[in-house]
Amino acid sequence: MSRYQGKLDSGGGQEAHLGVLLVNLGTPDAPTPDALKRYLAEFLWDPRIVEMPRPLWWLILHGRILKTRPKRSAEAYRSIWTENGSPLLETTLELRAILQRLLAERLSGPVKVVAAMRYGNPSIREGMDGLRAAGCERILVLPLYPQYSSTTTASTFDAVSDYLGRLRHIPEMRFIMDYHDDEGYVRALANSIQEHWARRGAQPDKLLFSFHGIPQKTWRSGDPYPERCHNTARLVANRLGLEEDSWQVAFQSRFGRAKWVAPYTDETLKRWGREGLGQVDVVCPGFPVDCLETLEEIGQENRRFFREAGGGGYDYIPALNLRADHGEALANLVMRHVKGWPEAESAQEPGCGDGV
Repeated sequence: MSRYQGKLDSGGGQEAHLGVLLVNLGTPDAPTPDALKRYLAEFLWDPRIVEMPRPLWWLILHGRILKTRPKRSAEAYRSIWTENGSPLLETTLELRAILQRLLAERLSGPVKVVAAMRYGNPSIREGMDGLRAAGCERILVLPLYPQYSSTTTASTFDAVSDYLGRLRHIPEMRFIMDYHDDEGYVRALANSIQEHWARRGAQPDKLLFSFHGIPQKTWRSGDPYPERCHNTARLVANRLGLEEDSWQVAFQSRFGRAKWVAPYTDETLKRWGREGLGQVDVVCPGFPVDCLETLEEIGQENRRFFREAGGGGYDYIPALNLRADHGEALANLVMRHVKGWPEAESAQEPGCGDGV
């Protein structure tokens, strides 16, 4: 058997020469211990996620973590699971369809958008296979991680590179590394926050920007992620005209015993509860699509922490999800990155308007 894979059969249909691989982090196939064990085994074995000597980590992962964590995680997933399955997968697939429509309207040549997950299904391998089968000769990878981190963006790059390393004929590739300060993305975040306040008729005592955390060791080794998070939050706060003491950045989803980048979201909300704040709003700009970390951890668990500590009102402002301005921001981002490719010739990025 040949070491390298040849060209996939496009099935004789019309070739879509430009492909976009829309990548999200991932989700288990079902909210069950067995499905969580498979998912966590793949996720936690990634050396970008846990930087520990492989033999030692294998013993910890399989000897302890995978024997206890899947059951607890399955219970959390069941609290957010819908009749259509995983909220993250369902919304990502719908976002893919929106991006497909917008790009088809704006590009002068054919385009195919495929969604994939870094961990779980549909895999990056399936996504790349689908693009190649459609005849895509130029592929843009768009990871749905606005703030670059080696634990997310670089891990996606690793998976794509591993796939390309198995091919005989490699397509032309481009990779979007980051869009933490993209004007359209920042505008959409500010719009979503302002609309939430308008519906309620008041601003909160405090607005918390909660981002997924990373270990301090990862940050101190050169990962720019925390700075990108702070920059996103400041850009949004400035667009909303917020005073410095009315908002804060914190980091959630710690795992293990090592120190992570601080301040921590749960500890911040408990402190605000003890201080008796009457209304707190939490937004998670690092998650373009709602998932376990937003719906369960922020929407349920941290709400309980805040209220039990003595706090008053607590609102989680949903991720951008299927908002029209979110789709527009991603489409404009793609249009900028495919400039110079044949399908983008004579195509123009539409104006964005003033927004908030």
